[in-house]
Amino acid sequence: MYLNVIIFDGVYFKNFISKKLDITKLERRDYILGIWDFIQNQLLGMKWLNTIIGEALSSFGLDCNSRIGATIQFFIYDVLKITILLCVLIFAISYIQSFFPPERTKKILGRFRGIWANILSALLGTVTPFCSCSSIPLFIGFTSAGLPLGVTFSFLISSPMVDLGSLVLLGSIFGVKVALAYMLLGVVIAVFSGMIIEKLHMEKYVEEFIFSAGNNAVSIEEDGLTIKERLDYALEQMLATLKKVFPYILVGVGIGAFIHNWIPEEFIAKILGSDNKFGVLLATIVGVPMYGDIFGTIPVAEALLYKGAQLGTVLSFMMAVTTLSLPSLIMLRKAIKPRLLVLFISVCTLGIIAVGYLFNAFQFMLI
Repeated sequence: MYLNVIIFDGVYFKNFISKKLDITKLERRDYILGIWDFIQNQLLGMKWLNTIIGEALSSFGLDCNSRIGATIQFFIYDVLKITILLCVLIFAISYIQSFFPPERTKKILGRFRGIWANILSALLGTVTPFCSCSSIPLFIGFTSAGLPLGVTFSFLISSPMVDLGSLVLLGSIFGVKVALAYMLLGVVIAVFSGMIIEKLHMEKYVEEFIFSAGNNAVSIEEDGLTIKERLDYALEQMLATLKKVFPYILVGVGIGAFIHNWIPEEFIAKILGSDNKFGVLLATIVGVPMYGDIFGTIPVAEALLYKGAQLGTVLSFMMAVTTLSLPSLIMLRKAIKPRLLVLFISVCTLGIIAVGYLFNAFQFMLI
């Protein structure tokens, strides 16, 4: 009878727990926040790893409080942290992707029309762990299959700019609110950029061979894969992605470590801080010629933010590097004509700049 009262009377159960454990609402909130901080700092941020690395370097006689020691510790910690998270995330995402090969994806996208098709295409881009250059073959495949041009561009924009892996990494460094806001606004840019391109009817500015080409993207069998085959596929994709992006992780972390420990805070704050109203424009322009994966740009953004750069400014830099890198634009030019390429660059650039200033305006609410 006593057990039944506890099970069926939710109010009594709540009171029972509160009285037995003597936990106030404030204490419960602090307990939940403590759990969240553990997830944020220890699970995602891997602060424990930083502590271990610091102790190991100290045991070899290196002073981690010196510039050289701090630089080495920053480099080793960020490379290991990003690599571990990258491998886990890419493996998991690739396993999920094994259920949605290009042919099935085209069928799903083909069922939707209007803004819903753009939204679905942009969301699909968030679960593809590709850089901008790797997204272009899928863009060509989707376009040649007859999907609306605006829909395929929504995918092309969101795929390198926003993905689940970068969402977790952003959350581990900048906090979950920043990561979710970044993802939301990245999807918004992709959706509205695709809609603008669709409304302007730019199909005639796509190279002719695209519409007659088959799907050249890497494909897997749609049905009949065993669990082992899916796991093998996920492992293969993880290793291939790691091999491709690891050099950029090393370069990005190296630049981040240099900025973090050697560039004066006053200099960064002056160039990219709140006193410079053109910081977002400068960060976007500087980011475009560069080529890198988002996993390599995050350490640079982290160091810039730590040194006094505004949040929106560093995120604009990240978006420009991953979405409008010069090598990817050269590859894209092979598939589309100059007028459409200029339109693509223009709408993406305006969206990135707008997001930068928006994040700067509301930075006090996010970090």
